[in-house]
Amino acid sequence: MSEKETITLTNVEIQKILPHRYPFLLVDKIIEFEEGKSITGIKNVTANEPQFTGHFPGNPIMPGVLITEALAQVGAVMLLSMPENKGKLGVFTGINNFKFRRQVVPGDTLELHADLIMYRHGMGKANVKATVEGQVAAMGEISFAVVDNIANEE
Repeated sequence: MSEKETITLTNVEIQKILPHRYPFLLVDKIIEFEEGKSITGIKNVTANEPQFTGHFPGNPIMPGVLITEALAQVGAVMLLSMPENKGKLGVFTGINNFKFRRQVVPGDTLELHADLIMYRHGMGKANVKATVEGQVAAMGEISFAVVDNIANEE
């Protein structure tokens, strides 16, 4: 992938990059991707997801921690697509200045966006934002490390 090329990825292609699987794969597709700079993905929120049986019965709301995880997974797709990071894992090292502005409920399409601020020596930061129909649901900064995936070493 060239740096100036904008690409899209299907769910099957995402699963070749991320180790996450149902029910914890929280990205359905990538709609914009500029390698090493920014990425935008989609999470279609559906009523049959396991978290909604208990969060909250009769008033299903997507937990903020899962919105944050979905944003991190989109960022991880961007990082783990870099040739030097193929087969590795992206892990949280910090979550900073996070705000939740709107509830996310079944039927919503969550747009997940990450802009890489800095990445050096396997450590980095990104500004992230989740929106529904143009309204901010969550936003903040995540810090991360790219580490070896010991599952790939077995």
